[in-house]
Amino acid sequence: MIVLMRLGWYLAMVAVTVLALLPIEHLQMPMFDWWDKAQHALAFVVLTGWALLLWPQAAMRVALSMLAYGAGLELAQWAVGWRFAEWADLAADAVGVFVAWGLVRWLRSHQFMGIESNSK
Repeated sequence: MIVLMRLGWYLAMVAVTVLALLPIEHLQMPMFDWWDKAQHALAFVVLTGWALLLWPQAAMRVALSMLAYGAGLELAQWAVGWRFAEWADLAADAVGVFVAWGLVRWLRSHQFMGIESNSK
């Protein structure tokens, strides 16, 4: 089961990377008509929370890696030329990472859904 959950996480990371690097005109579908910063924060809440559940013993490494991933996406958007890198996007990514961190810690402290930490 854990192998499938990790595979799903890797696929989600690939999907977010592809969406982040697509030319903007390819993203004009209604499901992408959200405020840009909310998209960043939500993506990073989901990806970081998922990773924290998959690798609880490496929580700090997960959080720092997700911040680095967000910075890497911004650099890649700057490099491709048809997207724009923004400090505000990186800040929204960081908000998502910290929200996920807090949410997973809260869930673990309440032993919600049997979620336990191996890092105690």
